[in-house]
Parts: sequence; structure tokens; C-alpha cells
Amino acid sequence: MLNRIDKKFRELKRNRKKAFIAFLMAGDPSLRVTNDLIFELEKSGADIIELGIPFSDPLADGPTIQRASERALKNRINTDSVCNLVRNVRLKTDIPIVFLTYYNLVYQYGLERFVGKALSSGVDGVVIPDLPPEESDELRRIAKRRKFSIIHLVAPTSSSGRIKKIIDASSGFIYYVSLTGTTGARKELPKEIIGSLRKIKRMSKKPICVGFGISKREQVRSISKSADGVIVGSAIIKVIEQNLGKKGLVKKVGDFVRKLK
Repeated sequence: MLNRIDKKFRELKRNRKKAFIAFLMAGDPSLRVTNDLIFELEKSGADIIELGIPFSDPLADGPTIQRASERALKNRINTDSVCNLVRNVRLKTDIPIVFLTYYNLVYQYGLERFVGKALSSGVDGVVIPDLPPEESDELRRIAKRRKFSIIHLVAPTSSSGRIKKIIDASSGFIYYVSLTGTTGARKELPKEIIGSLRKIKRMSKKPICVGFGISKREQVRSISKSADGVIVGSAIIKVIEQNLGKKGLVKKVGDFVRKLK
């Protein structure tokens, strides 16, 4: 039985389309606004929602997402409140939803409990940037049994041997990090991305999605030619940040995503 992520990629492939994955930090600026943003992003063309569970030390995230995480933590957002949000969202939409968080949070919560709670709430998988494949065996064993995707990251510096390990450990899709360093919108992306994607595609038939630094329509279009999807995070969070406390926040984020898409 396929989960929502697998079904979505099959559907996109059948229609010769690529996935647009939109990142939101749950609880930034509030859970109510995050709820509204999920529906707005789906309406604006997002195929998958990546939902951040805030963490105090987000190693892979640049200043924009760090600030979003801090705002959410001030609202006392935790794993349970984000799962409850997804449970409510699931009453109205079947869009695939992926958590993004850090291993300390998952480990403290309990691996079996985390996967069970996420699944029962309607979450389809998780991205854990600081969990290497060598240390994810136990989580993957629990997740595989329950059709829950564990999405690992490939870096531009990953060797062929390491890429193979990451491919074997990943389910749902493979997350290709477009640049070294942390997340954050960039004016230019490395030219080596296309070559790297071709190399990974020769090694795997699993969908490959590119994230980190994507903030412009031209970048989305260019990367979509070689990847199976693009992930946009910091650029969306910036629009939220610029409109904090303003009435049209949700619509402005939707307009921005429509332009990118």
C-alpha cells in the first residue's frame, strides 16, 4: 500500500509534472494562521507541505527559519500541538504532509511513539537533517512497518558511496541540498546542481527533490527540468515575516507561491 507521498509522485509523473513542496514553520505566527496557510498553499499549487516542528538548535537552518522557529517556540508549539494541527487539517484535505525536525526532539519523544502519533494525525513522513543513514536503522525499521517515509538528505559534497547509502535508506523522496551551508534564499544557485542530479538519477529511480536557496521563479523552472520537485522554505517564511500582524498575510503568501509555481 502506497502512502500519500508515493501516490502524489506517481500522479505527477503520469501527468508529466514536477512537485512543488512548500515549507511552513508550524505555529509561526500562530497555529491558526498555519492552518489557513496550508489550505492557501494547496490552492496556490503546492503539491506537498513540509511542516517544521520548532526546535531550539536548528543546525541546518539559516537566520530566516531560525527566527520562525523562535517565534513558534514562544507560542509554546511542540510535537503534540503540531500533530493536532495536522489532525484538524486532515478533515478537509488529503495533501501529503511531511514533518521537518531534529533528531533530539524525535529521540526524546520516543521513536515508536513519534511515528505512531504522526501517522495517526495524518502525517506521511519526516525529514531529519541531523540524522545520518548510519544512525537511522531503528527509526527506519519502525517507519517501514507502518508505511511512514524517512527522507534523507544528499549534500553536494556526498561521495558516490555515500549517495548509495542515502538512496537505500530513503523512502518517499530523496532531498538534494543544493548548496553547502544552511537554508536561506540565494540570488544564484550552484551550476553543478544539474550534473549532480543526473548522477543521482543514474543510481536511483526514487524521486529527487531540491531544496535550500530556491527563491525565484527562474530557479524553480530551471531545477524542475532535472529534478522531480523543488522545495521552497526561507523565501516563503520571509513573506510571512514581512507581513506579521497584517491582515493580508495568508493571501500574500499564496500570491507569492503562485508566482513561483
